[in-house]
Amino acid sequence: MKQRFRIVFMGTPDFSVPSLEALHAAGHDIALVITRPDKPRGRGRKLDAPPVKKAAIKLNRPVIQPPTLRDDDVLQILREAQADFFIVVAFGQILTGTVLGMARQGCINVHASLLPRYRGPAPIHWAVINGDPESGVTTMMMDKGLDTGDILMQAKEPVVPTDTAGALHDRLAMLGSRLLCQTLDAFSEGTVRRIPQEHSLATYAPLLKKTDGLVDWRKPAAKIESFIRGMNPWPGAFTYWGNRRLKIFRAETARMLTTASPGTILRGHADELTVATGQGALSILDIQEASGSRLPVSEFLRGCRIAAGDFLA
Repeated sequence: MKQRFRIVFMGTPDFSVPSLEALHAAGHDIALVITRPDKPRGRGRKLDAPPVKKAAIKLNRPVIQPPTLRDDDVLQILREAQADFFIVVAFGQILTGTVLGMARQGCINVHASLLPRYRGPAPIHWAVINGDPESGVTTMMMDKGLDTGDILMQAKEPVVPTDTAGALHDRLAMLGSRLLCQTLDAFSEGTVRRIPQEHSLATYAPLLKKTDGLVDWRKPAAKIESFIRGMNPWPGAFTYWGNRRLKIFRAETARMLTTASPGTILRGHADELTVATGQGALSILDIQEASGSRLPVSEFLRGCRIAAGDFLA
């Protein structure tokens, strides 16, 4: 019979929720859920709970939201939890050595890449931006480094040509939840293996900001197309037409050659928007003006006449 472990779960965004739900469904004792504090959202700036808090409440699990894990009262709560494992899935805080040493069998992290590739906070985005043919998830034992701990298990996931960061995110969240349960089963059965990472092969996936979504039309069309998918849904790829900000949701490389300067609007049909790039051309398919709604480019052009020879910057 598989052992059921006592767990403190730490996570915050949507990516974390399938793992929390899977642990609960597998019968593990979730003694405590820790997530980030509520944040103001939307135009009204009303406080909104993180997805993990909402999930914990539905599962009737105790939840706390400390700003930091360094305070003495929080450390005491963690000690009193008497956990076999701390499970960390996109929590958003660095765990100190003190916290890492509290769980009886250690701290397990679910990371959305095939480590040591894409250590850091944005592995899913960068896998799509860079046009990788596959991604995956890793469970690892946490140490004091940033995603440097021993690998426990890995599972691969193909990245298809139409994948956005959002679509890949959802698949990896589910894949990670299954891999996490398999990892705990291996601990129960005594078959788990710890594999040190090959640090010389490590790459980093830095955090993205809203300003990082600006399209660089000097790059090849295929690279820009991957960039747009990797920025979808957040932070969003965008460009400027004069002083008007245009958000681009979907595009595809165009079958045409051009010697026009990158960013130049090329001639085409009235319902098409094709842009010269550093290599080839890109056809924009879904677009949005700052004050408008997301539209197919054919509808957008009915009310916004961008002419051949105009320039996107």
